[in-house]
Amino acid sequence: MTKALKKIDPDVHFRVLHLLEEEPNLTQRELAERLGISLGGVNYCLKALIDIGHIKAGNFKNNPDKSVYLYLLTPKGIAEKAQLTSGFLKRKMAEYQALKKEIDAIESKERGSKFGNGQ
Repeated sequence: MTKALKKIDPDVHFRVLHLLEEEPNLTQRELAERLGISLGGVNYCLKALIDIGHIKAGNFKNNPDKSVYLYLLTPKGIAEKAQLTSGFLKRKMAEYQALKKEIDAIESKERGSKFGNGQ
């Protein structure tokens, strides 16, 4: 594992791969907006993913705007996305369960305090 990959948040890594698989022509600015991270953060992440071979970038020769890139997942990137998806879902389910438990406890406490006050 490269040093750059160790610094990429696994959720961001997953979300970048997921978004680019769906829309490979997203700009870095659009990715930043959708991910809620800085443009510099997206640039760093994309460079790291290119370096480790999860995505490749190319521009269209016929496109007059040479700054427009197409980000494609490589076979290695597709395999990594599958692994990241599993981890992402496990983390989100654990967060959901913890949040649900907290909400249930607060609701239970609120119900108890309403009945305790004679209301």
